[in-house]
Parts: sequence; C-alpha cells; structure tokens
Amino acid sequence: MQQQLIERLTQQVGIPQDKAQAAVDTVVGYLKEHLPGPLGAQLDNAVSGEEGQGGGMGQAARDIGSAFTKK
Repeated sequence: MQQQLIERLTQQVGIPQDKAQAAVDTVVGYLKEHLPGPLGAQLDNAVSGEEGQGGGMGQAARDIGSAFTKK
C-alpha cells in the first residue's frame, strides 16, 4: 500500500518519487505517534502490506474509525 500511495502522489500532485516517499513516511510516522498503540502497529502493518494478526487494512480502518467515534 505504501508504494501505491507514493505512486498516487507522484501522479496526482506531480511531485518526484523521493519527495512522495518522504511525504508518506512523514504522515505515517505522525499517525503512528498519535494513534493509540495497537492502532499504530496495525497502521504500520497495513502500510507495509502485511496482513498479520491485526486483520490488515480493513481491521485497521475499523479500529481507527472506532477510536474517533467512542465517547
């Protein structure tokens, strides 16, 4: 998924691949720092393309969504 994000940035925004890589790394790093521990790990797995025990991107998205909707 990380490579897909980089490709999308280069195509849609028109920045070079190395700058797109830096942007993706920055955003993912920021999210991992600010999300609760397990969600950060799931995000890391999802971006790196690993399904792992966290259930992949679908589970990460559900968990992230639920973190923002809890009262």
